[in-house]
Amino acid sequence: MNELNTVGKRILVVDDEPQIGSVLRAYLEREGFEIEVAATVEGAMNSLEGQPPDMMILDITLPDGSGLDILRAAAGGARIPTIMLTARTDEIDRIVGLELGADDYVTKPFSPREIVARVRAVLRRSGGASNGQEDHGPAHHLRVADLDIDVGAHEVRVGGRLASLTPSEFRILNVLAENPGQVFTRSQLLDRIEDDGSIYERTLDRHINNLRKKIEPDPENPTYVLTVYGVGYKMKKA
Repeated sequence: MNELNTVGKRILVVDDEPQIGSVLRAYLEREGFEIEVAATVEGAMNSLEGQPPDMMILDITLPDGSGLDILRAAAGGARIPTIMLTARTDEIDRIVGLELGADDYVTKPFSPREIVARVRAVLRRSGGASNGQEDHGPAHHLRVADLDIDVGAHEVRVGGRLASLTPSEFRILNVLAENPGQVFTRSQLLDRIEDDGSIYERTLDRHINNLRKKIEPDPENPTYVLTVYGVGYKMKKA
């Protein structure tokens, strides 16, 4: 099993509760991460203007706005793996965060050890394994018409144009493209993508819709990821 190489990896923690910031700093620095803590949206934005971090941990409720504002701003540049923190039980906050590209969310109160474990899991999925490599198995490409999926590099191109997918979107697309023409029910698709619990049957359709917006010429009339009504989804045959 590959161990994550944390040396030199920078994490931006944004939370207005000083105790949470200091506890997360202590636990994550103990694991070898470099930690920067901000308490406001403005402070986080200032940090993002410099060298982008390797990961963000964002509280949703902040004194001058929302962690979702930071996530929206970060989405305009290189994708940054993100875990959202929330004290809210309203599912809509979690759904919005995931739709904006968050990789995971944790509800307060939480165990610092849980945060460390989730940070490691997200970074592994995002390509942060030891020596800068992640065990994907043999590197290969999947191609369906103008859709090219570089599994090893975790990149997707449509007609040569790079499409920026979240890890969840990439896993969904990868499973479908590996099995063109095969119909998956929602539960079968969730089993195959080996998700960590951040996608549910009731939110899978939203992830599919977001994926279509990024890869389909006309998302309202998809030609790649097809709906089989009353059953589930499939990838068109190459």
